[in-house]
Order: sequence, then C-alpha cells, then structure tokens
Amino acid sequence: MAFLDSAVLNVALPAMQNDLGVSAREVQWIYGAYALVLAALMLVGGALGDHFGRRRVFVVGAAIFGAASVWCALAPGTGQLIAARAAMGIGGALLVPGSLAILGASFEEEHRTKAIGLWAALSGAAMAVGPLLGGLLVEEVSWRAAFLISPALAVAAIAVSSRHVPESRDPRARSLDLKGAALATLGLVGIVYGLIESSSSGLSDPVVLAALALGTASLAAFVFVERRGREPMVPPALFRSREFDGANLVTLLFYMGLTGSLYFLPFLMMLDFSDLGAKGVGYELVTSPPKER
Repeated sequence: MAFLDSAVLNVALPAMQNDLGVSAREVQWIYGAYALVLAALMLVGGALGDHFGRRRVFVVGAAIFGAASVWCALAPGTGQLIAARAAMGIGGALLVPGSLAILGASFEEEHRTKAIGLWAALSGAAMAVGPLLGGLLVEEVSWRAAFLISPALAVAAIAVSSRHVPESRDPRARSLDLKGAALATLGLVGIVYGLIESSSSGLSDPVVLAALALGTASLAAFVFVERRGREPMVPPALFRSREFDGANLVTLLFYMGLTGSLYFLPFLMMLDFSDLGAKGVGYELVTSPPKER
C-alpha cells in the first residue's frame, strides 16, 4: 500500500493541480505531508508494535491508511487534502515497520530471508506498476480514483492479518522515547516547512529562517537527548559502525534522487506533450521514422 500509493500519486499530481487550481508550493505539501509524517513517526510506530502487539498496530495502521485514502479521494480542497495525506503518513508509520517486524517474528531464520526478499520484491513491483495503474485511472476516471486503490488493499490486509498472522511482542522492548520522538518530529517539520516555503517566499524571509533555525536546533537537541538518554529511540552506538553509516548514506542519496526524479517526471512529460499538441504534432511523432520527425 505504501509504495504503490507513492508511485500512483506521482502520476496524478499534474491532473490534481489543474483540477484544484493549486500552486506548486501546495502541490509540494500534498506530496510531502505524507512522507514527512511517515519519516517522523516510523520509529515510534515500530516501538508501539513491540509494546502493544505487532499485528494489532499493523491492523490499526492499515485501517488509518485506508480511511485517510478515502478522505483524500473526497477532499474538496487543498487544506483537507494535505491533512488527509498527513493522516496517511500516520497509518504508514504504523504498518510499514510493523510488516517487517511481523515477518521477523513469524518465520525462522531459514525462511525469514525468503520472506523479506519477497517483501522487497513486491515493494519494487509496486513502484513499477504504480505509474501505469495511476496513469490509467487518471486518464479514464479521475485523479480521485487513484486514492481508492489503498482502501481495497487495506480491507484485504486487515482480513488476512486478523485470520492468519499470529500476535507477537518484544518482552525486552525499550520504553517509548517520547522526548526524542517530539524533537525528531519538530526538527523534520521545521526544516521541510522552511525549504518548501522558501520556493515562494525566498530564503531571506523571516518565517523561513525561523523555521529552518527551529528545525536545526530541534535535530541538534535530538542528538543530545539520544546520547544522554537511558533508552534512546536511536542508540548512538549504531553510528560507530562504518557499515551502518555507509548503508544509511547510500539509502539517503538513492531515495533523494529517486523521489526527486519521480516527483518532477510527470510534470515534465505533461509539458512536453502539451507543447507537441500545441504544434499540431500527434503521437505519430514518437513512432515515425527519423527522417519524418
């Protein structure tokens, strides 16, 4: 659901912008509200699963994700759409780490690798199928129909989980690091808000500067709290491993490039084809011999 939704939404963004008449800044918030909340709360979602039951938290996350998707499909304006996308991020933060934790608890080591490999393969397949499915729905129905894929998947996921997935907890789970979670969330919100708003207001705007300063200070405080805390959300000892640091750096750079390109690609393609249409050139331009182009 999480990977498919992101891939489908990319294709629906241009149609959504034209239908609602929103600015580029508002489109960035529609796109980024989900990712921001997901990133800020994912560690919290994993901790909640360890404490209250991974299946239970996964089912709650799937229900929130599906309900928020319906809200997105019915949203009359930009404000509600952004709020619904943020609600989807809450659901995603519960179900994404919960799904991997369920696999780890439900399979022995020999079968666990195959299960996680299948999990990763299906995630990649969702990224590949999403643009095709999203384009079909946007073209034939509406951009709102693109949000109705997740509710159907959520119903199926809840039914299968409730019937076949055993409940599991971590008896040695750390206590919830609420202070660290609050600082991480505030830091990410401040920096992302400042960067998005700077596209229209400029980096010299006092509100933008204040948001960036607040975000930076909050993340610095997060590092300080995690280093001094007894049961930190992110143990600082993890970063003493070069393998851990390298893997995270590669993942960061990879998804920065992937997410940025997938965000802009539909807009660029729409502009290219609209220019061709204005010149009276049809689809034959793509398939005709080189001399006739």
